[in-house]
Amino acid sequence: MHPHRVRPARAYVLPALAAVAALALAACSATASGEASAAGTTTPSGDFPVTLDNCGFETEVAAPPERVVTIKSSTTEMLLALGLGERIVGSAFLDGPVPDSLETVPAVEEPFADEAPGSEATLALEPDLVYAGWESNLTAETAGDRETLARLGVATYVSPAACKEDGYMPDPLTFETVFDEIEEVGALFDAEDAAARLVAEQRAGLDAIEPDDRGLTALWWSSGDDTPYVGAGIGAPQMIMEAAGLTNVSADVHDTWTSLGWENVIEADPDVLVLVDAAWNPADAKIETLESNPATRELTAVKEERYVVVPFPATEAGVRNVDAVASVVDQLADLAL
Repeated sequence: MHPHRVRPARAYVLPALAAVAALALAACSATASGEASAAGTTTPSGDFPVTLDNCGFETEVAAPPERVVTIKSSTTEMLLALGLGERIVGSAFLDGPVPDSLETVPAVEEPFADEAPGSEATLALEPDLVYAGWESNLTAETAGDRETLARLGVATYVSPAACKEDGYMPDPLTFETVFDEIEEVGALFDAEDAAARLVAEQRAGLDAIEPDDRGLTALWWSSGDDTPYVGAGIGAPQMIMEAAGLTNVSADVHDTWTSLGWENVIEADPDVLVLVDAAWNPADAKIETLESNPATRELTAVKEERYVVVPFPATEAGVRNVDAVASVVDQLADLAL
């Protein structure tokens, strides 16, 4: 989870779940048998039901999900990249626009919630699966806790890269973890061929990248002003920087992201600053902060304007990570060093 992105969602108590339980159960009945339905569901070619150990929770789908709610850009873009966009009946908590390379759908173009959705709004869409980017998206205060949703016939799946429990949290996150998720989602949706093609494309794209070989150090500034929130040693920022040939000055912190005092940044004096561009904390604002502060404007990277910008949706594990590496390498090549 990326704590500085969490915003309070409208809270719904558990009685609200019961009020819409019939809607959720009706949605699942159309796909439980895997037979053709009025909505166009067809008999799956794979082996169903599919059962997965997902962040320590048993996720089971009796047939390929036909009505999916996605929470976070990473999950939404995963389904779009697999050609499963028409299965999305509602998207929420998107971190930025969908890239032009992905064909979008109305449910993504008009998210039903700008933040983590509540259970009532989620269940009103009659999903048979909720696919979440963070474990915190599936609680009693957000879309509904996983056990309750399961009792209502709604399966849940969390991006494995976001698992926090011991034995489930990637340590460190690698591209193999990302590729494994693509294949796992392919299995859930009876889309193994599409998943295999996507993984092959991603592997080829990653293999084609020539990392920067100048031994540059870098700080990944994700969010925060008074105290920057930066990429640490085992998450997506580390994975992207390492693949791009950068040495993360916070790599010794055993976490995905971490708070780092400005005095530590100044002491590290990284060669390059990787700035995350987010709607709520844009890269331009970060640059203004760096160049206006008497201390940080003396950083080598600030004086030389060695900035690399990465859009927020590409900074969490997902189908945009390979492109993020390529973009970082291209931007590094343009810097005066």
